[in-house]
Amino acid sequence: MATLVLFCSDPLHPRRPDPHFADDVRAAREAGLRTALLDHDALLAGDAEGAVRGVPRGAGDAWYRGWMMPSGRYAELAGALAARGVTLLTSPESYRRAHELPGWYATFTSATPASAWLPAEPGRAPGAPELAALAAPLGGGPGIVKDFVKSRKHEWHEACYVPDLADTDRLAAVVARFVELQDAFLAGGVVVRAFERFTDAGEARVWWVDGRPVLVTAHPDRPGLRPAPALDAVAPLVAALGCRFVTTDLARREDGVWRVVEVGDGQVSDLPRDAGPEPLFRALALADTAPAGEIAHG
Repeated sequence: MATLVLFCSDPLHPRRPDPHFADDVRAAREAGLRTALLDHDALLAGDAEGAVRGVPRGAGDAWYRGWMMPSGRYAELAGALAARGVTLLTSPESYRRAHELPGWYATFTSATPASAWLPAEPGRAPGAPELAALAAPLGGGPGIVKDFVKSRKHEWHEACYVPDLADTDRLAAVVARFVELQDAFLAGGVVVRAFERFTDAGEARVWWVDGRPVLVTAHPDRPGLRPAPALDAVAPLVAALGCRFVTTDLARREDGVWRVVEVGDGQVSDLPRDAGPEPLFRALALADTAPAGEIAHG
């Protein structure tokens, strides 16, 4: 039986896939994968059982391909699917490990900017003393603020960039604004990262299935820039992470070294609009039976 891929339904037409993933659905079916729909809005609202009501019972192994969700909601999704005889090939533990910086950071420490974090609740920014202690091991200099999953780089000076992490007042102001803007969507807590200067060539998003790079695309935020990263130093780290379907965003530092900017769960990572998803779904279709094949560029 072919593996199932679960896509988000269109909120306005629940029996159709979300239009954002239309190309993915087509590519999955062309690769011989079965498809089904789930209700992402219901899942986020806490109704996991209702969200999977349209998933066939006893459908076996499944990948998810859709919008991001908090790690706790993903665990609820896995439980609701298990009750219907469907097993997600990315476990809740693996999803959290790839999706949240505290899960992947220890594995990628040698290849990514130095970082520190602390838990925080939506609407409640850590105080200046806590932030000073958090940033102290990073040794001052410029830094950025994010949560366990995302930054607000489009509000760069307001809620992301800190010129000097030793300036606690400025750090606290940026963190407070970041937490305010994230509101209920604050994921996990506050992360402070050392700032590294990259070239203007853009970021490459590398898609990995079972430790193999199967597709390299531009980053969705800058689809016109498609650098070709060196992967020799990154591949062993992806293998060590132990997650079956992940992405790494890579950028070239000004000294020429390729650095990992972000790691993500491949199920919820976005493709740039002009990247063909066919190599990705061919790899997912073959994941249980054969090597994923050669790398593709899109």
